[in-house]
Amino acid sequence: MSGETLRAPRQQLRRLRASAFDVALDFQGLLKSASIARLSGARRVFGYSREGLREPPSALLLSKRIHVPKHTHVISKALQLVHGALGLPIPVHSSELLFPIGIPSTAEEEVDRVVTGTSDSYAVLNPGGGWPTKLWSPERFGKLADALWANFGLHSIVTHGPSETELAQAVVAASSTGHTRIANVSLKGFYALARRSKVYVGGDTGPTHIAVAAGAPIVGLFGPTEWWRNGSPHAEDICVERTDIDCRVDCHRRACSKWICMDIEVERVVRAVAQRIGVDSESNVLSLAG
Repeated sequence: MSGETLRAPRQQLRRLRASAFDVALDFQGLLKSASIARLSGARRVFGYSREGLREPPSALLLSKRIHVPKHTHVISKALQLVHGALGLPIPVHSSELLFPIGIPSTAEEEVDRVVTGTSDSYAVLNPGGGWPTKLWSPERFGKLADALWANFGLHSIVTHGPSETELAQAVVAASSTGHTRIANVSLKGFYALARRSKVYVGGDTGPTHIAVAAGAPIVGLFGPTEWWRNGSPHAEDICVERTDIDCRVDCHRRACSKWICMDIEVERVVRAVAQRIGVDSESNVLSLAG
């Protein structure tokens, strides 16, 4: 516990208390987030009722609790907290959900360089994820890239963060068609890249949520977490997951002794892509499996 470590919270608290907040909303439902909301000095601190909290003891730090039904998508859950706390109207249908963000010309130019030669006929593949248990293997991503080219004529753009270069390179190494490339773009560049894509394939991770916000057609690969909670709110988007195992209820494990929930066949993902982009070439997909 260095002096610098101890000073940082005190400095943040001083900055927090420098503003006269009337209301604080705790969207996380954690002891940490509720503590920050309470320490802000806000006269009213709103959060979820106990069944909606990730850490139920944090309810003690709330001045008012908003009931949200269980099995509610996180976007709807957050909006219902806003409605209950502030009385603001919220979207009723997922088609009303918008995430408007200004994309500068520099970000569009960045994407233009990345997709050169694809004629904007490309898929975004994101193999990364914060937990090892959320990862689909790079070998399967590579085979998926080959299938996307063989069946749908789609190039594959493999996106990655600063610490995921080797993972992205492994995906490209597992692809044999020569139509797969790596891209490490800015945050707004990624938004623009996803928005222009024909389809996005990835797990439960930040880039997937950004791709959903950008309006990209989504095929999600979910294992230890739930699509109904963290996936796309749009009915047309598709989740590929293991429903034939009995150990996924309330799993959320970052390490596992089984490692089976992300053991998903490439063929299933190809079929999901075909369905999501509206291609009926069932024979082509089946020929891949053979």
